Amino acid sequence: MIELTIVLFQRIGLLLLMAFILTRIPLFRSLLDKDITLKTVILHSLIFGLISIIGAHAGVVMIGNELIMQAWIMNVAEDEVLIGFSVVVVMIAGLLGGPFVGLGSGMVAGLYIIFLGGGGWIANSLINPLAGLLTGWAGQFFSDDRVMSPNKALFIGIFPPVLHMGLLLIMLPDQQIGVQIVNTIGIPLVVTNSIALAIFTMMIRLALNETEKEAALETNRALTIAEKALPLLSEEPGTMNANKMAKLLFNELDIAAISITNRTTVLSHVGLGDDHHRPEEPLKMRLSRKAVKEGKIQIAYHQSDIQCGVDNCKLKTAIMVPIYRSGEVIGLINLYYRHSQQITAVEITLAKGLGTIISNQISGLEAEKVKKLLKEAEMRNLQAQINPHFLFNTFHLIHSLLRVDTEKARHILVQLSQFMRANLKIASVSLVPLHKELEHLQAYLEIVQARFPDQITTSIHVDDHLLNIEIPPATLQPLVENSIQHGLSLATTKGILTINISKIENNVLIELLDNGQGFEESLLPLLGKEPLHQQNKGNGIALYNINQRLISLLGDESELQIQNIDNGSMVQFIIPNRDCKKVEQFHMNTY
Repeated sequence: MIELTIVLFQRIGLLLLMAFILTRIPLFRSLLDKDITLKTVILHSLIFGLISIIGAHAGVVMIGNELIMQAWIMNVAEDEVLIGFSVVVVMIAGLLGGPFVGLGSGMVAGLYIIFLGGGGWIANSLINPLAGLLTGWAGQFFSDDRVMSPNKALFIGIFPPVLHMGLLLIMLPDQQIGVQIVNTIGIPLVVTNSIALAIFTMMIRLALNETEKEAALETNRALTIAEKALPLLSEEPGTMNANKMAKLLFNELDIAAISITNRTTVLSHVGLGDDHHRPEEPLKMRLSRKAVKEGKIQIAYHQSDIQCGVDNCKLKTAIMVPIYRSGEVIGLINLYYRHSQQITAVEITLAKGLGTIISNQISGLEAEKVKKLLKEAEMRNLQAQINPHFLFNTFHLIHSLLRVDTEKARHILVQLSQFMRANLKIASVSLVPLHKELEHLQAYLEIVQARFPDQITTSIHVDDHLLNIEIPPATLQPLVENSIQHGLSLATTKGILTINISKIENNVLIELLDNGQGFEESLLPLLGKEPLHQQNKGNGIALYNINQRLISLLGDESELQIQNIDNGSMVQFIIPNRDCKKVEQFHMNTY
């Protein structure tokens, strides 16, 4: 029995290797991320079904209690019973893709086994779809993880082989032969199938953990660099500023050299090759010009792609990262390496992330400068401004979360990106649909709640048919921020903020209620009418700017109404209900 178990392990090992290699292909990430659609179910059912067919051919044949070993099974006679390994692959498909992928791959394998024939073809064909379906259901029931733990997989992997042996006993015409087969192959088959399933899940979990750990470390490094780079980006652009940025990146990254360019010229070069790669030279590399033109990252894997005129230049490969400002490529960050082997997937991901973060910072800073020059941007000063303190605090939050909760860190980073993107785009429009404004507010609230868990409760109530009315962009978010900073921050109890959006006759009423300390009674007549001159208490510029935009874009009837109420304050305004088209319901979270 021990020798038979070892043989079965040897044959199953090849199938495990094939399945593991397939899961490293990006296409199969959808299974691990539980992104299951009809297309992915069909595609993965066919692929795992084909592997399970290979498993059937790699099995063993039994005549009574005699085991016949063949390198590759082509035909199964009527007096022979095929004991294939297709069930292992089908169980893997069920664990990764759920019951539908397991059932689909099992049906492919079961139909093929019918054509192979043999004395146990009925049991062999039935066990495959049953194993895939049961394993998929069991995997969803026992685990919410991306990949089931090995001990749970070991437990689940016991039942399909037991069921297989039971089907053989029932379906074989000669039950005495069935008993002989089960006595011979039963225990080794159960042991090998369950252990193989556990080993596979262990390999996947280890690979995922290693990949995600590397990604978290690189994300942390990119955020740290971006935080240090922000003061440099706020300075006036020029060769001196580019040289400071190049030195910063060169010290933080494990690279041979770095160049910073504009669209046509090298502004700074730090590291190897600085004796002949000099500032003020035009862009020589074809790939650099392509990166500027197409706005996509380019990689020079060979020294010939560097197009350096010096024969003994030590720079062999490079990554060219486009840098954007308000959607337009303004230059490149070129990262140089000594060998092509140093350009790994991790380095490419880091370069892309770094380019995106720096581009967002540049765009944000540029938006602030544009606001000061344009009269229209002056009217939207609050809405287009990215608060540097808010940005720094959020970066520190993400930096901290990366150590304890990488999933939440990634989620907050996505929300920050969405928040920044919305802030950068608002200068181009005067009005946006309400559901877009709520998405902007939602991103802000996600970040605030992560920073101050269990301190603030926010609820938003909106009638579905109002979601397409037009509102000046970034109106709700600064009102909520003002309420949190000046009303709820000093509250002695848990802060409660409520936003109600409802139709009142032919208008839409929007009101914000909080249980904060309220406004000073002497200031109520002035709030929103003019900026205040106070120290350490806020100057009222946010309320003033919002009020001016509402009046100029929607009319005097939309003027802010501010008052104190029992245990807090209320800010409300009216939007003329010009367009209440039905849109898809916007689901807001309640914190």
